[in-house]
Amino acid sequence: MICEMRTYRLRTGTVPAYLRLVEDEGIGVQQRHLGHLVGYFSTEIGPLNEIVHVWAYESLEERGRRRAALAADPAWQAFLPRIQALILEMSSKILNPAPFSPAPFPPGKPAPRSPQPTSPMRRPET
Repeated sequence: MICEMRTYRLRTGTVPAYLRLVEDEGIGVQQRHLGHLVGYFSTEIGPLNEIVHVWAYESLEERGRRRAALAADPAWQAFLPRIQALILEMSSKILNPAPFSPAPFPPGKPAPRSPQPTSPMRRPET
């Protein structure tokens, strides 16, 4: 199991617009192809105007297949320029869990799929 942590530094003041675009148009396409979203975050302290999202995969090979499928999707191709206009810098890290780290999903089981995207800006009701 691996996780990919993608970090985007956005133009100053565009975090709300970026999150709206992703929530309204992008996250559903991403989840259809990428699978298990561990989390989607924006920074509050430290480097500002950053978005961090983390995806879990069984392997680098699975990640490669899923990212290729996303890139080939016409809906993603149409959406991508809308967020690219807001992004100044992108980075991606592959994270290998420590032996004692809890996994985002049990080994040997496929990553769960969310039935519908959840808002990165809303907290779950308690």
